Amino acid sequence: MKGDTGREVVVIGGGVAGTSLLLQLVRTLAGRRPPHPVRSVRVVDPRPAGWGLAFGDEDPLLLCNSAAELNSLLADRPGDFVDHLRAQGRPGSAKDCVPRARMAEYCADRAAWAREQAGRSGITVEHVRASAETIGTEADGGGHRVRLSTGQELYADDVVVCTGVQRPRVPRGFAEFRHHPRYLDSPYPASRIRQGLRPRSRVLVLGSHQSATDAALLLCRDGHRATLSSPSGKLPAVRESLAAPLRAYPPLERISRLDPADPYLEDRLVRCVVEAVRLHDRRPLRRQVSRACDPVQRLREETALAEAGACAWPDVIVPLIERVIELAPELPAGRLEELSAKFAGLTDRYATALARVNARRLLAHFDSGMLRLARPYPRAVSFEGGLWHVERSGAAPETYDYVVNATGFERPVLHWDREGTALHLDGAPAGGTAVGRLEADLRVRREPGAAAQRVWVVGVGTHVRIPFANHLRNVVRQAGQVADRLTEPVPDSTFSGISAIRPMSSGGRLS
Repeated sequence: MKGDTGREVVVIGGGVAGTSLLLQLVRTLAGRRPPHPVRSVRVVDPRPAGWGLAFGDEDPLLLCNSAAELNSLLADRPGDFVDHLRAQGRPGSAKDCVPRARMAEYCADRAAWAREQAGRSGITVEHVRASAETIGTEADGGGHRVRLSTGQELYADDVVVCTGVQRPRVPRGFAEFRHHPRYLDSPYPASRIRQGLRPRSRVLVLGSHQSATDAALLLCRDGHRATLSSPSGKLPAVRESLAAPLRAYPPLERISRLDPADPYLEDRLVRCVVEAVRLHDRRPLRRQVSRACDPVQRLREETALAEAGACAWPDVIVPLIERVIELAPELPAGRLEELSAKFAGLTDRYATALARVNARRLLAHFDSGMLRLARPYPRAVSFEGGLWHVERSGAAPETYDYVVNATGFERPVLHWDREGTALHLDGAPAGGTAVGRLEADLRVRREPGAAAQRVWVVGVGTHVRIPFANHLRNVVRQAGQVADRLTEPVPDSTFSGISAIRPMSSGGRLS
């Protein structure tokens, strides 16, 4: 620790995870008398608070995939986002999927409140507009040096890595075209599509899940003709929204108590889910989903089921995710990957299902002829004469003006350098080693048995330990857990109890 007046904390990433950590950290410290265990917090992110890749897009077509009631930044105040929306005069209910920009605005508002509240308590909060590249350990074990894209280094006693996804996946057959001017490596931000394409273009969208449906909606709205193509050829299922469960589900509670070594674990997981759905609705699960072979017809039938209130399975998704998260750390090495692979198809269709409103929009574009789904996935592609030439097995060759990659993003992985003295945040250094596990408290170790670093991971980067690492309620709980660790008092210091905190200027209250 530099000096004796509190630790210096660096938070890498200013999106949902980083803002939640900052907010919960300041909220805990604000009621204490000095000296505080934390004297400064620097949030490192080139973008404004909240305006990252996940939520930082102003296009109203891009909706949160979960209901507003699930999107609080505070673990102990699940209604905080809804309170913010109401304070801002935003219409809608707690079950609505709101535009993603509302979430970014909420993060920015709460980050501003945290800075103001911290200042009143004598704690410095600074937003550093840069990207972090490495986290180095000082030779005397006294802290860390965070190297930035600007060449600057920040000293930190504690570092919390809250970076989300950044690097688009490279779809099969398109590695050599990653920098082609007619190839968009991601549909985000939406302005790339609004401003970068010639009017009435023909566009091949690679993918058929969440990112691809976003791309299709943006393209068709702007008058382009879009074709979706993916190896699976499947579209997501449909639900009203991903909302908080309506009731407790005892069958799901059994999941976290299952034997991780049980060879029939997969079957027992499925049984728990089926029993939970039956508790909510006596109709067989097979009648709550479409069995149509054609993906568009399946989308049509499942949209009708959602509109009729004839499917109960969406209500078990959140508790299912959270019970699996509890079970995962107990699984033997490699077992989590096995389960993830086995249930990938169900996860892709149901855990990340479409909100009904977007399903209806997609169907309208399919019906108008502006959107189509082409199978199988391209086996060969080239660019000649100003056009993309695409070949599929058993189909006539096709041409397109643009290709949009909407296959998703690589999950972030930290890497130790060859000497084990620095963590790299963006790619593997020569001779480096990936951080393949985290401790229960989400801290990083160089190797099993080594002392844990004062480096924590919160959010998507915890996927090496936790499935559904982007589940927002879990991210917020992680941020609260780490904030609690950071607020542990320094030796020989005493603090008063936590008192109520002043209301925020937006009209919400944190207390």
